Amino acid sequence: MTVTIYDVAREANVSMATVSRVVNGNQNVKPATRKKVLEVIERLEYRPNAVARGLASKKTTTVGVIIPDIANNVYAELARGVEDIATMYRYNIILANSDQHEDKELQLLDTMLGKQVDGIVMMSDEVTEKMQQTMDHSPVPIVLAGSVDESQTIATVNIDYYQAAYEAITLLIQNGHKRIAFVTGPLSYTINGKFKLEAYKKALQDAGLPIDESLIAAEESSYDMGLEAWETLSSLENPPTAYFAGSDELAIGLIHGAQDAGKDVPEDIEVISFENSKLARMVRPQLTSVALPLYDIGAVAMRLLTKLMNKEPVEDEAVILPHRIEHRQSVKSK
Repeated sequence: MTVTIYDVAREANVSMATVSRVVNGNQNVKPATRKKVLEVIERLEYRPNAVARGLASKKTTTVGVIIPDIANNVYAELARGVEDIATMYRYNIILANSDQHEDKELQLLDTMLGKQVDGIVMMSDEVTEKMQQTMDHSPVPIVLAGSVDESQTIATVNIDYYQAAYEAITLLIQNGHKRIAFVTGPLSYTINGKFKLEAYKKALQDAGLPIDESLIAAEESSYDMGLEAWETLSSLENPPTAYFAGSDELAIGLIHGAQDAGKDVPEDIEVISFENSKLARMVRPQLTSVALPLYDIGAVAMRLLTKLMNKEPVEDEAVILPHRIEHRQSVKSK
């Protein structure tokens, strides 16, 4: 049978209120009494009921974390940052996988709120209108990690995606390339269509280079898409000599497609990616990549959430973290 707080109180010969104070770390308990209660808790293997504690305190010390794909290195690293900070502040995590489907994201948001979580960290490639409405009416704080909220009503943690993409394209231009392809996931996603694409076009314009729509490939952010993009772009009458890939998987697909065709990277073509996940160091040649501070985005998002949940002062609910370009072997060094 499940051991209850009543069993502990009876065995320790104290009130249930005293047991509750010991469990919750209240210092208003005599040391001898605290020691006796803790010994009984250990002997009976008592586990406090989080639901019951939540009903009493109106807090469950539980946070919901919704990610698009638990198998994806990017989201896994973000989630690790969230979990580490949650543990530091003594919050439990309920982790859910949305498969990047709007209906499932909405269902998971509703499920998390039904479980009376104290807050939610959300990761999504696109914040739809329905999601926006649901989050705006949430009774608990929500923080978006690595996701853009164009309405600027939800707390967010990101990098400057536009500036980062601009710097990546500029690097390829400085290496002498005039035909630069942009391969990315769906342009309907704000980060791809509004920031990366616009930065790509602006960098070309600033360098006096024409914008050729045939050099833009946008479908899905996957390894297979990278292979397909290589087949399509390399067969153009005037193919690109450099590629800006919106993710590491896309970049690796491009590199493998080029290598299968007998091309050398970076001698024949250069490739720069946008992510810098663990995959960037596993492929050969290793990827030059815009380094997203993946762990930090998750950690800062969770820390921001703890402040919002505890109604602490927050200077800025739209946090922008620094980025850098990690120079490796897929782009020639100057």
